[in-house]
Amino acid sequence: MRTASLEQSRIIPYPMSDAILTWLQKYPALSLDPVQWADTFCLATGVYAPLSGFQGRLAAQSVLERWHLPSGEPWPIPITLSIEPQLAHSLRKTDLARLVFRNTTVAMISVEDVFWLDPEDEASLLYGTKNLQHPGVQRLLQTSPVRVAGSVTLVKYPEFPVSPVLTPLETRTIIQQRGWRQVVGFQTRNPLHRAHEYIQKVALETHDALILHPLVGYTKSDDVPLDVRWQAYQALLDHYFPKDRTVLTGFPAPMRYAGPREAVFHALCRKNYGITHFIVGRDHAGVGNFYDPEASQKIFERFNHAELGISIIPADPAFYCHRCQQMATARSCPHDSVDHEALSGTRIRTTLGSGGQLPQVAIRPEVEAILRQYYRPT
Repeated sequence: MRTASLEQSRIIPYPMSDAILTWLQKYPALSLDPVQWADTFCLATGVYAPLSGFQGRLAAQSVLERWHLPSGEPWPIPITLSIEPQLAHSLRKTDLARLVFRNTTVAMISVEDVFWLDPEDEASLLYGTKNLQHPGVQRLLQTSPVRVAGSVTLVKYPEFPVSPVLTPLETRTIIQQRGWRQVVGFQTRNPLHRAHEYIQKVALETHDALILHPLVGYTKSDDVPLDVRWQAYQALLDHYFPKDRTVLTGFPAPMRYAGPREAVFHALCRKNYGITHFIVGRDHAGVGNFYDPEASQKIFERFNHAELGISIIPADPAFYCHRCQQMATARSCPHDSVDHEALSGTRIRTTLGSGGQLPQVAIRPEVEAILRQYYRPT
């Protein structure tokens, strides 16, 4: 477990940051895109522990081929920093560079290595495909094969469009202060319907608390915008969840749509927040038809609890059964599918987008009102 002092040491406090920024001007500048900036923030604040910087070639290859770091710890996704090829020569002559996002220096990197990693090979291993219809592949194949490795230190704290976005240290502090021992984490990049709510509340029945941890980093352009999703999350928690046992906070990592690999990645990151149990649904972090819907749950059979350090709660698809007159899953409901009201984000998106009506069992009215406003034709 990372200590508070280690996490804090990678963030330059405000009184010192201005002087550091002036001093950094003499070093080469590396421009970050939104995904790279999110990765930088996550590395500096302990979200990606045990990583503290962008990985080198040997570590990246170990992750891609073995799903483990060279040290033997499980880690399924390489975190590397792609740079423009013309910068490689100058970076080999320095031990430090500044990281720039939207014309502002936000962090610095201790340059430890400059190396080549083939994007096509990486895509094949990371995503299991080189199909450009996959958003992760599409982005990866547009990046330079030249990478720079090294530890990062945050100089400027980002302004997130929603609040709060708690760091692992801040989240663990809340958990400790409230005396919670078993804490369930729920990852989402979509608005929540009644099936999500049911799964979360079933978990709350046997655990101390729920941390609703929606992704606030990069997502696909056709995903529901963050500000809309956040309003929906707040409305659901304000009206239907116990305030003393739930926390809403953003998860700052970007979405990679890496299916089973990303499911393991999400679990390991949540461990750093002090979350003890992590809900994994069908097709977690999937996109289109690129992954078997059950793959993101079955992948955890490759790891034992001691290795992961967090317990996995596999969630079956939930539905409303008209005969049972309640939410259920196939584990608890004996009735045929003809009696089931299937719930999905696709159905909600399609129905609201066409101005149709949803049954009350599909979505809470407060959430529906927010989404209907968003989907309303302009």
